[in-house]
Amino acid sequence: MFGYEFYIDPSRCIGCRSCLQACEECETHRGKSMINFDFIDRPSTITTIAMVCMHCDEPTCAQVCPADAIKKGEDGVVQSSLKPRCVACNNCVLACPFGIPKMMEPEQQMMKCDMCYDRTSEGKRPMCATVCPSQALAYIRPEEAIRRPTKPTNVFQFGNQTVRTKVAMMIPAQFNSLTLDVADYVWEAKETA
Repeated sequence: MFGYEFYIDPSRCIGCRSCLQACEECETHRGKSMINFDFIDRPSTITTIAMVCMHCDEPTCAQVCPADAIKKGEDGVVQSSLKPRCVACNNCVLACPFGIPKMMEPEQQMMKCDMCYDRTSEGKRPMCATVCPSQALAYIRPEEAIRRPTKPTNVFQFGNQTVRTKVAMMIPAQFNSLTLDVADYVWEAKETA
């Protein structure tokens, strides 16, 4: 599907979890979902987000792999680890700024979203994007994305580190990038009298 790009729009996620089931059906995932599904600010809202691998331009997961088991293709898709090489050290899991890779215990292998490479390499949409009823996960042309009230960015700021990605996230129009600081999400117990 030449000219199509992957977009995540957290404001559209309705928490239906259809993406999780669809991801399990992708042939390369062996019946396991690679979607990271989470609740945002769980104590005060029911807002959810479904995250796929962002496919970083300079993937930290591949940079920290001591076995050189994680490869990025010419198309920018960062693949799951190569089974014969993966030593199950978890470096990639800990290093990813988006928290995407998963260590699959029975297989002793890191697996993650590969944008349904078995499908996209044949001109089909990723499974999650085909079933998302609200288009929170969308594989569309860029001109379709800019018709939304939000705008796409593939630039993320983690402290002093700038990360550029293949997958874009829809953010409020007044911002150019998304800045994340883990300290903003640390839960602190409040003392009560």
